[in-house]
Amino acid sequence: QVHLVESGGGWVQPGGSLTLSCTASTFTFKNTIATSWYRQAPGKERDLVAHITTPDGKTNYPDSVKGRFTISRDDGKNAVYLQMNNLKPEDTAVYYCSTVYTSNPELREGLKIYWGQGTQVTVAS
Repeated sequence: QVHLVESGGGWVQPGGSLTLSCTASTFTFKNTIATSWYRQAPGKERDLVAHITTPDGKTNYPDSVKGRFTISRDDGKNAVYLQMNNLKPEDTAVYYCSTVYTSNPELREGLKIYWGQGTQVTVAS
């Protein structure tokens, strides 16, 4: 069963921008503890690039993307976004959305981790 779907990837020139979307099909993001974006380049490990907590929306980023990437959540659209600006060739990777689902947000019970299938981002001239 597919729980998360990413979209918005593609090819962009250096310095350009892209916005990735992550939508949930079997739950609402209000029933999560946190949602993150990761990326994985060929031959490299999967790295965290953005993280947002629920419900307070606290965010954090690694230094490699700080000031260029912004993660946000729209509860009305049941989606999490990754706005990427000033893209560099080293940002080229498959980007994945991941969330920690909870059946009871107050008690943080029934925790499950869901991943999307990934979306390719290519930054090149």
